[in-house]
Amino acid sequence: MASGVVAGGHPATAEAGAWALREGGNAVDAAIAAVLASIVAESPLTGLGAGGFMLVHAPGGGATLLDFFVSAGGLDGSERGADLEPVVIDFGDTTQVFNVGPASCGVPGVPSGLAAAAGRFGSMPLADLVAPAARLAREGVEVTSEHGYLFEILAPILAREPVGAAIYAPAGRILAAGERIVFAELAETLERLGADGPEPFYRGDIAAAIADTVAAGGGTLGRADMESYETVAREPVRARFGGCEILTNPPPSSGGILIALALELLARAGGTTDPVAVVEVMERAQRARTREFLAGLYEPEFADRFLADRLGSTTHITALDGDGGCASVTCSNGSGSGVFVAGTGIQLNNMLGEQDLNPFGFHGTDPGRRMPSMMAPTIALRDGELVLGLGSGGSNRIRSAITQTILRYLGDGLDLAASVLAPRLHLEDGTVHAEPGVDPEALGRLESEGYDVVRWRGRSLFFGGVHAVAAGGGGREGAGDPRRGGAVAWA
Repeated sequence: MASGVVAGGHPATAEAGAWALREGGNAVDAAIAAVLASIVAESPLTGLGAGGFMLVHAPGGGATLLDFFVSAGGLDGSERGADLEPVVIDFGDTTQVFNVGPASCGVPGVPSGLAAAAGRFGSMPLADLVAPAARLAREGVEVTSEHGYLFEILAPILAREPVGAAIYAPAGRILAAGERIVFAELAETLERLGADGPEPFYRGDIAAAIADTVAAGGGTLGRADMESYETVAREPVRARFGGCEILTNPPPSSGGILIALALELLARAGGTTDPVAVVEVMERAQRARTREFLAGLYEPEFADRFLADRLGSTTHITALDGDGGCASVTCSNGSGSGVFVAGTGIQLNNMLGEQDLNPFGFHGTDPGRRMPSMMAPTIALRDGELVLGLGSGGSNRIRSAITQTILRYLGDGLDLAASVLAPRLHLEDGTVHAEPGVDPEALGRLESEGYDVVRWRGRSLFFGGVHAVAAGGGGREGAGDPRRGGAVAWA
């Protein structure tokens, strides 16, 4: 019988994590190996130029959130000499503007975070965990249909400059499904991380190359920003739903605390999963995201005060080991900035240009501070034991995807795969986006209440990509979201 399971956004991602488990590693080792593989297999959604969060649950013990998300630059006093470059991305039934270029780049956290997780919770050498990813990068990985579509819609960003075009459009056109993408320089950079740890990325030659590349293009990320960066351990924010304690990402991230608010409100309404009630809770959570809310994220004990006042928060990987340990980790490059660091294979993030992270205007985060994020690796515990571990990519849709998967699994009692596959809703600027299969009567009620409803023609990566594991009375389950080419591997 399988003793562990890994769910991720690509078969190679999940298999790298399962390999680590088979080698005797724990859930954190599996998550690290899977994240490293995802840098190759799930490019450009993630990378060494990205940021993220890992929620670690020790069997029979506590939980810790490692925050290695992107920080704003500017500590060395450099002035921004370039504007954000807007790019319109067409998802089919809606469009979204992503802002790219050097002015969008923040301090990446992935190298620091993975090294910190390995040192604090892992049992295998980082050099060993890097090996599957480096091999994938050197040999190449076949482009799936889901990633072929992603390359197509992100082509203006990926081929923005010659370094990126050489990787993603080597024959003068963007690579398509069935073709092979190779990252020869990235393979060497990954091996540097395994051999030397994070030092070169924050105080050595790679850090200098990152800072100098951004500065040359007019961005604010400098060498002082790289040198000052560190991974931070935080206490998860907590809520209750379906007889479980839900642990998720705390401030200064915003996604987790909004998920906690939504679940607590639904629990107090009797655990309802009615679509109309879910949308109304989404709207209440969205209204709570004020200027004061964003400022408060940096204050001590803000989460407790925020929830008490209102009751009386990309790619994702979840790994579960044979002892019941779980690591839930979400990493994101945003849409990518289109800025590549020559000789490294690294594309930098565009978090300073992400509208979802900057709802009241760009470049408002103080130098050195973490950007607020919607990413929210999440676990559910019952009597201290893991029931569910999950998370999602998907920009502002992350919290709606996670919340609805929890509702399906803990509220409606669906199995894990059905919970992930179930049709989703998302509220954005007064408009309800609905996948096929959402109750038509409920959508009619929402329209009668004044909501605009957009009925999508099919499932879409727009609605996120939830990759989840579960450990219940029926044994262990894993589910990868088909919206983003998800896969599961067993150990």
